[in-house]
Amino acid sequence: MQFDDDADLDTSEVKDVRGSRIPGRKATVGGGIVGFIALILGLLFGVGPEQLGLSAGDPEPVATSSSLAQVEQTCRTGADANTREDCRIVAVVNSVQDFWRAEYERRGGRYGDARTVMFSNRVATACGSATSAVGPFYCPGDRQVYLDLGFFDELRTKFGSSGGPFAQAYVVAHEYGHHVQNMMGTLARSQDGRTGANSNAVRVELQADCYAGVWARHATTTPDEKTGRPLLTRLTDADIRDGLDAAAAVGDDRIQEKFQGRVTPENWTHGSAAQRQQWFYTGYRTGDMAQCNTFR
Repeated sequence: MQFDDDADLDTSEVKDVRGSRIPGRKATVGGGIVGFIALILGLLFGVGPEQLGLSAGDPEPVATSSSLAQVEQTCRTGADANTREDCRIVAVVNSVQDFWRAEYERRGGRYGDARTVMFSNRVATACGSATSAVGPFYCPGDRQVYLDLGFFDELRTKFGSSGGPFAQAYVVAHEYGHHVQNMMGTLARSQDGRTGANSNAVRVELQADCYAGVWARHATTTPDEKTGRPLLTRLTDADIRDGLDAAAAVGDDRIQEKFQGRVTPENWTHGSAAQRQQWFYTGYRTGDMAQCNTFR
């Protein structure tokens, strides 16, 4: 996975609040075993912490003297994305949104940008207060993706993914799949409170996997708005395998077997390892979002 060294990154699409604090309140979901239960129950790669009944109305994060360097200071070019993890996320966000802007324009519509918020430990959102334990998520209330970069280490060490830069890109692209669903009005179908292998919750997640695959198919041919050249210049078969491996690692059956010792399909919220791989690869193979109808 390689980015154009000379490309200019658009850091306005990412807000860096790592090292900030939320004054006055405690986050509802904590770490440790409570956090893992939250993951098993289905927020991993999910939609909004309100699904777990998290608190709403928390204030915005407040920067502290311990805040890390903001991405706008360090992530300027594609060369930075090729050497720094946080800059890589900026580049992936740029690439994903470049694609969806072009795709919406091609279809006669208009894409609405969504920002990614990088945080550490816990964060306040329009969907409630959440900690890193809930994993990456998209909040439809403020149309933002929330991501603690520490999750990528856990994806490899706790969930058994092979890791790699494209595994990270898959996670980001999946969350932007939820943003596309939100714009299309299909995201709300996951909010009926039902679980299970054939539930709308699973179908929504599998469609987001498919949309991630659609982006991957077009990523190396989608021109950057500033340079006219693709921001992502190289994507190998090994990269795609890393993405497929990450998709399998967060399948409901894999997570249930690992953390509760048995598989209970009636509690699925995201789909099995095989389903997640299948739908990501469907998007990648066809490059056509029309082939991502998981509701048929």
